[in-house]
Amino acid sequence: MDEQGKWKINKQKRIALIAHDNRKKDLIQWARENKDKLSKHFLCGTGNTARLISKETGLQVIAFNSGPLGGDQQIGARIAEGDIDFMIFFWDPLSAQPHDPDVKALLRIAVLYDIPVATNRATADFLISSPLMEEEYFRKIMDYNNSMTNL
Repeated sequence: MDEQGKWKINKQKRIALIAHDNRKKDLIQWARENKDKLSKHFLCGTGNTARLISKETGLQVIAFNSGPLGGDQQIGARIAEGDIDFMIFFWDPLSAQPHDPDVKALLRIAVLYDIPVATNRATADFLISSPLMEEEYFRKIMDYNNSMTNL
C-alpha cells in the first residue's frame, strides 16, 4: 500500500475462484469458457472448487481448505494481506450454508479492501472482459480507523 492508501493490482491478477456446491458446475463451465484469459493470471480457490477447476480445465489453481473448514477465512486473510486482488464467487442464494457467517465476512473483507467481486456469471463475464484485466489498477482502501474517529 502506498502513502495515499492505494494498493496496486498488477496486470497479472491474483484471482480467487469460489463456488457453493450447487454452483460448482456453473463456475467450472465459466472457467472452461474463459480458460485462455484465466491462464494469464495466478489462480487460487477453496478446496473442492479449486481441485475441480484444475482437473476439468487443466488450469493451475492453488487449493485452500474448503469453505466450511476455513477456506473462506483463508481467502479473506489473503485479501486483507494484499495477496488476492480479484474474486469470482458463485454463491447459492437459495440454500442456507453452514458457514454463512464466514461467507458474509469474506464478502465484507472484499468490499473493505476494494477488490472486484463477481457473485454471478453476468458479473464475471463483464469483469473478465474488461480492459482493466490487461492493465495495472490502483484500488483505494478507505482508512476506516480515521473515518470512525472523525465522526
